Amino acid sequence: MASKLHQLRSKAVQASEFVAKHGCAYYKELLEKNKQHIVQPPTVEKCQELSKQLFYTRLASIPGRYESFWKELDGVKHIWTNREDLKIEDAGIAALFGLELYAWFCVGEIVGRGFTFTGYYV
Repeated sequence: MASKLHQLRSKAVQASEFVAKHGCAYYKELLEKNKQHIVQPPTVEKCQELSKQLFYTRLASIPGRYESFWKELDGVKHIWTNREDLKIEDAGIAALFGLELYAWFCVGEIVGRGFTFTGYYV
């Protein structure tokens, strides 16, 4: 047990030394690669302006999303009314999709509880 703890500690030391040595270079390389996305000057005021632009752009996209939602709902209604014509493959794909949604919901619940399976820390 002590040897495993020692190995883990030495690996952690190696990782921190690597980050200390190469982290700055990686940061500079990342910024250089993505400089076309950086708004100049990078100030707090500019960040606030961009967040307002994002908010109002999202707000302006609501009518299009609303229309898309009703189109999707009409498609689901059409499939439901013609469910006799539904192929078993399509029903299987829909069932797998529902199962995947439920699985992601469960993962979100576990993450929200702080990575516990039994409940919240009290």
